[in-house]
Amino acid sequence: MTPTDYSYLCDFLKRSSGLSLGPDKGYLITSRLQPLARERGLDGISEIVKRLQTGIEHDLGTAVTEAMTTNETSFFRDVIPFEELRNYMLPRIFETRAGYRSLRIWSAACSTGQEPYTLAILLHEMLPDIKSWRIEIVATDIDETVLARAKAGRYSERELQRGMPQEYLDRYFKHDGDAYKANDSLQSLITWKQLNLLKDFSGLGKFDIVFCRNVLIYFDNTDKIDIARRIHRQLSSDGFLMLGAAETVIGLCDDFARDTNCRSAVYTSALAPAFA
Repeated sequence: MTPTDYSYLCDFLKRSSGLSLGPDKGYLITSRLQPLARERGLDGISEIVKRLQTGIEHDLGTAVTEAMTTNETSFFRDVIPFEELRNYMLPRIFETRAGYRSLRIWSAACSTGQEPYTLAILLHEMLPDIKSWRIEIVATDIDETVLARAKAGRYSERELQRGMPQEYLDRYFKHDGDAYKANDSLQSLITWKQLNLLKDFSGLGKFDIVFCRNVLIYFDNTDKIDIARRIHRQLSSDGFLMLGAAETVIGLCDDFARDTNCRSAVYTSALAPAFA
């Protein structure tokens, strides 16, 4: 891959997805796009660049963007954020929403679906009367391929071994050939949507909790600020934003304040009253 090809791909990915690559990420492009070149019978990354420039294959841009999107995830990933969701965030939301029993959670960049299914499991575990609530988990991702996998709710034993407690596997999944499939009680809580965070997402509506973990690190500061401010507009006044451990909006966006009741990266509206 020539420096010119690298520069073009960096610009293309920034425009198409907001992915911000530094000067030393050539290995990442090579590892992700060489398989795509082989799959399409192309002579390496340089030919991918030529075809992107000429527009010969209209779906190639989408394929390149999807190949470069990080899809690493697991059930109950990092454990502590979900403990704090169970022990702190959800009890407070349940208390303040008890009168009208409505709850909406957004799982942004949900990849192959482990996060939204984890959220659905926790809600079932915490709400014995869950059917008396109006609950929606909106799960979005830029990559239509992984989103289709997520919607199918079908996981190998190896994928489930990454974080899924046996009791939850027995309770919420069933054998499906050589894999396991999430049961209807989980799937009925989740709405799946293809979404690019750089685009307008105001149509998603308001949320009580937003999970946007390990996403903002791939954007430059300008896009981080823009996305954070637009997320704030979608968050209820007493809602919670959960980021990844290496992420923060402090210093970028005055709309949020760190919630000091949590060890993980939990934020509330800067004007929200503090919980005792």
